[in-house]
Amino acid sequence: MKTLSANLSKTLAVLALGCCAWAPVQAQTSVSRIAWLSPERIYNESKLAKLAGEKLQEEFKSREKAMNDMATRLKAASEKLEKDIPTLAETDRVKRQRDVFELDKEYQRRQREFREDLNQRTNEERQAISEKATKIIKQMATVEGFDIVLQDAVWASPRIDITDKVLAALDKDK
Repeated sequence: MKTLSANLSKTLAVLALGCCAWAPVQAQTSVSRIAWLSPERIYNESKLAKLAGEKLQEEFKSREKAMNDMATRLKAASEKLEKDIPTLAETDRVKRQRDVFELDKEYQRRQREFREDLNQRTNEERQAISEKATKIIKQMATVEGFDIVLQDAVWASPRIDITDKVLAALDKDK
């Protein structure tokens, strides 16, 4: 009985070793397909991105003009104060300095709000582009048999770069 059990154990051990040796050979025969794309190119070069840029420019044009006008007023007030300071009475000087300070504070507040609003809208537009691109990338991965599609890499071979294909599909799908 002991010899039968010992032989069975040895046989199972040999089979297990054989399976372990076979696994790397099988792993080498199945090749993973990898693709890479540049999200920045998608956000900058696609027709959707250009249309979004034009849309945002139009949307923020009046606020940008108001900001430029306020900057001009602030600069003029500041220069006038610097020029007039030697001839101003103490109370007038303090009042004008306070006015310039308040105008500068208001300008900075509006400028910060402008940047925040522009960034938020830009992110919203990028999100819409990203959703469309992701849909196209998933379809492309299924059709072309990619196992993984990367978008951040230190370096990627042009051989696996699918950015141009995604751009073409995005622009066609637009």
